[in-house]
Amino acid sequence: MKSKYFFFIKRILYYFYGEKFYKRLDYNWSNHPLRFQIIQRIIDFKRYDSYLEIGCDQNKNFSKIVINKKIGVDPKSGGTHRMTSDLFFEQNKSKFDIIFIDGLHTYEQVKKDIENSIVSLNSNGIILIHDCLPKKIWNQVVPRLYGHWNGDVWKAIVEFRTHKDLDTYTCVADHGIGIIIKRPNRSILETKIENFKKLKFEDYFKNHEKFMNLIKSENLIEIIK
Repeated sequence: MKSKYFFFIKRILYYFYGEKFYKRLDYNWSNHPLRFQIIQRIIDFKRYDSYLEIGCDQNKNFSKIVINKKIGVDPKSGGTHRMTSDLFFEQNKSKFDIIFIDGLHTYEQVKKDIENSIVSLNSNGIILIHDCLPKKIWNQVVPRLYGHWNGDVWKAIVEFRTHKDLDTYTCVADHGIGIIIKRPNRSILETKIENFKKLKFEDYFKNHEKFMNLIKSENLIEIIK
């Protein structure tokens, strides 16, 4: 009861003091593949051997991944390592073929997780990031208000789209799956944005196809070749 009351109060405060933009994107995620299916498709095609998952949440996704070596990191539940991603990367000396980031859904933490993952990635590896396509403003508010929470993960994707040595996409599947490949950027985002954290949901709504570099799941293999 306290939790529902707390979220209600936060929503009221956001209504008065937060961004006021209430248009929404029309994604029906039930018509798209789930994240474990996207991950497994990449693993099988690339014949990857090692997998790291950041944010395991009771192994809802982690348990479904079939691969020779896999490590899961979560401070609360699931995975194989009970610690924060920051602590794991601080101690880690291993390299991975594929890394799936689904931890704390804030721009700052996701950016940090991506940067640490790049260091821990094999040269032919791929980084995936969950929850990159919020449908409405409430889904991306930080801190979380209610319902499905994408957080402002999308802002990190926009920023990494500007990196010339990282090829970045967003697959339209399961609330949006970011894809970062260590190779020259094939479609760099030219922008004058200086502070990505200050981007608004309205910016995302009006520019999300350009910002996120969207691809359909059926074109995934062609992109990662």
